[in-house]
Amino acid sequence: MMDPASSNDSEGSIHLHISELNARISGTDSSGPSPSTNLQPQSSIQTNITSTGHSVTSGRRAKEIPAPEKKLTLFSLRLAVLEKAATGLGTLGFIWATVVLLGGFAIVIDKTDFWFITTILLIEGTRIFSRSHELEYQHEATWSISDVGISSFRALRSSSHFIIKAVKGIFSPIAAVGNPSRRNTREIITQSTHQASRKNWHQQKMPTRTWNSSEVPFVPYASWVFISRNISRLLYWLQLASATACVVLSLIKLVKRNFGVDAGDDAKGKEDKKNLKSALIIFYSLALAEALLFLLEKAYWEWNVIFRKILDEVNNECELGPSGMIAIRRFFYDAYSKCVYGSIFDGLKMDIISFAMDLLNSNSPEEQFIGAQILEKFSVSKRFSDDTLQKIGINLSVMERLVEMLNWKDPQEEQLRKSAAEIVAHLAGKKQNSLRVAGIPGAMESISSLLRISRSFGEAADEIPEKRIIFDDEHYSFWTFNHLGLTILKKLAREHDNCWKIGNTRGLLPKIIDCTHAGERLLTHEAATSSQILTVKRSLQVVKMLSSTAGATGKLLREEISEIVFTISNIRDILRHGEKHPTLQKLGIDILRNLGMEEDATERIGATGGVLKELFNIFFKQVTDERHKDVKIEAGAAISMLAFESKSNCMRILRLNVTEKLVEALEDPILQINAARILRNLCAFSGEDSFDQLKHLIAAGPTVLKAIMRNEIKLQEVMIGLAARIFKFMPSRESRIMFQTAHIQEVEVANKLVEILKQNQYPSIKVPRMRRFVLELAIWMMKDKKTNIRIFKNLGMQMQLECLMDTISDIESFNIFSGTVGLGRHRTTIHSLVETAMQLLADG
Repeated sequence: MMDPASSNDSEGSIHLHISELNARISGTDSSGPSPSTNLQPQSSIQTNITSTGHSVTSGRRAKEIPAPEKKLTLFSLRLAVLEKAATGLGTLGFIWATVVLLGGFAIVIDKTDFWFITTILLIEGTRIFSRSHELEYQHEATWSISDVGISSFRALRSSSHFIIKAVKGIFSPIAAVGNPSRRNTREIITQSTHQASRKNWHQQKMPTRTWNSSEVPFVPYASWVFISRNISRLLYWLQLASATACVVLSLIKLVKRNFGVDAGDDAKGKEDKKNLKSALIIFYSLALAEALLFLLEKAYWEWNVIFRKILDEVNNECELGPSGMIAIRRFFYDAYSKCVYGSIFDGLKMDIISFAMDLLNSNSPEEQFIGAQILEKFSVSKRFSDDTLQKIGINLSVMERLVEMLNWKDPQEEQLRKSAAEIVAHLAGKKQNSLRVAGIPGAMESISSLLRISRSFGEAADEIPEKRIIFDDEHYSFWTFNHLGLTILKKLAREHDNCWKIGNTRGLLPKIIDCTHAGERLLTHEAATSSQILTVKRSLQVVKMLSSTAGATGKLLREEISEIVFTISNIRDILRHGEKHPTLQKLGIDILRNLGMEEDATERIGATGGVLKELFNIFFKQVTDERHKDVKIEAGAAISMLAFESKSNCMRILRLNVTEKLVEALEDPILQINAARILRNLCAFSGEDSFDQLKHLIAAGPTVLKAIMRNEIKLQEVMIGLAARIFKFMPSRESRIMFQTAHIQEVEVANKLVEILKQNQYPSIKVPRMRRFVLELAIWMMKDKKTNIRIFKNLGMQMQLECLMDTISDIESFNIFSGTVGLGRHRTTIHSLVETAMQLLADG
């Protein structure tokens, strides 16, 4: 694979890094594998399937990263055990009382015991009824974002009555479900990362055609009281009161044991009451045990929720942030409900990622929002991102839903759309997921919908502060979505097949090019927003990756990119005004170099006023910063590419009167390789009418000879190639003067050339044109002086030529390479050069 053409990694030939992009595209952004890299089969992923149909990661990874939500599912199971045990005892006590006591001893039972039993049964019936519905109401009360936490005792503590607030603060059941330090839902939501956006979500929720279960008014004229979230509180207090009363009544009877059986009863009365005392003791014991188990359950709840703060602990471990309590609370209620209403083990089968994916596929905007928030947070988490992205990546319905959300343009759904874009951006970072995302029908069109920058909007946005664009409720986050869309495209463009899809999507390339627009104000103003600069950078990175694509796809993409009228002019503005942003300049120059592979694009670039001039200004500018030095090197490589086999561009360069500066640049270690490359192209492709303008290049002869004698192989290739061109302008007398000025004898040069052939018995990937250039220079020397023929004979040139003839490779026939594909075939074959050299040796 050919290396990029630069002074550091090329030896004279012009290489274009196509099949393997640099791991770092300017700055710290990794562009990953090349678009042209062959797709390798992926190893199978060992997964387990849960009852919900979602795949989980391998046991090895599960041990490495324990799921924090397992604490909640285990907590739910233990609560369910206590709840079902209490319910079982209550059912047994109810049956015992109705069948044994009231059925068998209804006549002989004491009046006091009768009313105690009746009262306990009523109380227990009330408690069981309350319990069977309280969890349902509590669960339903959490299915509205705007109502989160209302059902907890945090809301009750806001009551105006101090005593009631204190009591409810002590016995609150669901304080656990919220963060005690918060006062209301608004406080929880607005302290999240995107404060204003979430506030807008709650204040302007989309109207729906169905009732929100937490807001259903059960009574026409007291709807503020008789709604589900308030009824759940009433039922909870009713349970506590019932259990407490049951404990008191049972203890009274068990302690006093005055069951109405006394010594005054006759024989028949004693016989009728023979087992009454035992039956009553059993009943009161069952009632007491059932009530105590229920209170133990509540105490266990309060201990874990209020004192241990298990929900806050899980939320912190899940790294969901302040607003994550919404998701954690709802996950807990789901797990607890499954354990209570089904098997106690049902809740253990839940995990929060599958839970979030289920919410995302819901038809409720609020459920979608919570699901998207969970997946977004887990996608960026270092601990959970791999597992999360793997699960999403193998769930086609979730991926399709995320892609569909990218099309949502309602301002009220802005935050949900942004979360979906964030998740897709992280998904696209994985190779296998990248291909799956791009394979979804309409995916590219959905991603294209994220880009919305017109030229007029872009110019106006230069004057709009960043925070106003992104967070103000009156402005949609255009820059944010542009950035996310370009980030997704950048990651997708790493794959060759995806590049074709991007280029084939109607209207997408013009949008990407439009994002590269950066006027003078944006590039030079100190108050330029980072989001706008980042958007320009991302768009340039995408264009660079597309223009670097190998094969027929790359050729078509480069043609389409160059045909868009704003492409070259936008890059010219960046070169002209982007001194403060060398990263942007470097990206723009790389794009020009890539486009220069196509003949029509080369002509368009050269014909665009000021492009070549700006490139030379950057190339010759004196800088000390390393980043600017890299830009200088890339500018030289781009000029060399634009001058390659383009007579019109060579003529434009000559009209800029830069040849003298190019000759001086041959002495600069940073510029000498690209300067030599440019001069060689000028000599080769300027034409005979430019002979007079190039004659003064003879002055560069001594510098070139000295560079050839060095052992820097990268420098040798390009300097030998330059020497073979500029020495043709020299008569024999001037050539002798040149060797004398350089203090180098012709025999030394000849010896160096033969030595190079010996060292390169096979064509080198790093310097594929070395042997060709050596032959060209040797032929010139033998034609210049017949004595040189004898010198080459004595050095064994004939034998080296014979060896070379047997090792000629097709790699030596091209000027530039697109991956492993050669472009720009040399007009003169290396076979003909070998034959010419051998003929000269034979004639001599």
